[in-house]
Amino acid sequence: MKVLNLQCSHRHAFEGWFASEDEFQSQLGRGLVECPLCGDNGITKMLSAPRLNLGAVEPQPRQQVVSMPDVSLQAAWLKMMRHVLANTEDVGERFAEEARSIHYGEAEERGIRGQASREETEALLEEGIGVLPLPIPKALKGPLQ
Repeated sequence: MKVLNLQCSHRHAFEGWFASEDEFQSQLGRGLVECPLCGDNGITKMLSAPRLNLGAVEPQPRQQVVSMPDVSLQAAWLKMMRHVLANTEDVGERFAEEARSIHYGEAEERGIRGQASREETEALLEEGIGVLPLPIPKALKGPLQ
């Protein structure tokens, strides 16, 4: 088993487990490796070193080669996304219509999420309806665990 430190083009860091280097390259070439946070397929392998147990050797100070994003921020973002998914209703492509109905008192007030085009989102904002584009990672779109 080969464990690789990976990063997407948006600098989200994550781990990938592969049977071999060839399997990683094969999956990467077929577009099967994607960022669990944003779904980006622009993945690069980060530098990593195997752990070698050389006995009682004096530890050397670590030198940071690449600036990695703060994993605690990624964890907080994932926690927030899970909260949004658990506490909102998915109205799908009816989002703009449902947001207007709620805003104008024609439907019960509740948290909703769904899909809207850029034009629909801009129109909602111009009407004074507070909306926030929030990309949901594919890994979170399934059943919550």
